Amino acid sequence: TGAGQGIGRALAVALAEAGANVAVVDRNGETAKSTAQEIGALGVESLAIETDVTQTDEVNKMVDQVTSKWGPLNIAVNNAGIAIRSPAESIPDDDWDAVLNVNLKAVYLCCRAEAQVMLEQKSGSIINLVSMSAQVANRPQLHAHYNASKAGALQLTRSCAAEWANRGVRINSISPGHMLTPMTENCTEEEKAQWIANTPMGRNGEPSDLQGAVVFLASDAASYITGHDLVVDGGYTLW
Repeated sequence: TGAGQGIGRALAVALAEAGANVAVVDRNGETAKSTAQEIGALGVESLAIETDVTQTDEVNKMVDQVTSKWGPLNIAVNNAGIAIRSPAESIPDDDWDAVLNVNLKAVYLCCRAEAQVMLEQKSGSIINLVSMSAQVANRPQLHAHYNASKAGALQLTRSCAAEWANRGVRINSISPGHMLTPMTENCTEEEKAQWIANTPMGRNGEPSDLQGAVVFLASDAASYITGHDLVVDGGYTLW
């Protein structure tokens, strides 16, 4: 999900390069088609699906489309997310609802629909994109609702992992650090410089830095790993 641009696009391409057929899901149908075309050129099959992942009926329809085309659902990556800034003491109700709906409710809706297929087939790997913000209140940006949503998604991942571990379905999460994506392109140079100053590796991340993590967690190389949060942050959470 959210594979039309940024991190989601990079993850979709990485899975395609590893040999997977990939359904590119995004609320923006045009960017979904663009990523799907790029994936098709890699010699695997692709499918673009325009979906609002906050809506149960659309999520269920999306999973049905994937299984109707390819049969088993082997890998699911729930990546769609948004961020809105506001001091904690004055977050508007609408902003709170929007962030929690996309970053937490939608993750659950997708996990539920995906797991219903995977549990039936007794196999599958689900990967949720969380954030190091599930563990730290990173600075200087103020977005307590974003941090809360990501912490919720992390605990949701762990809870589902415990329930599904003996039924053939693994579910893990990836927690990126500060990434240079379309979602962060409007941040000031001063903010980006502060992120770098707070990162031991001395640079901000690129979506490509997450590609190895998603392929690993999706693959049989991670067959004994579930409920794990793989932090990819250049060491940010060390300080």
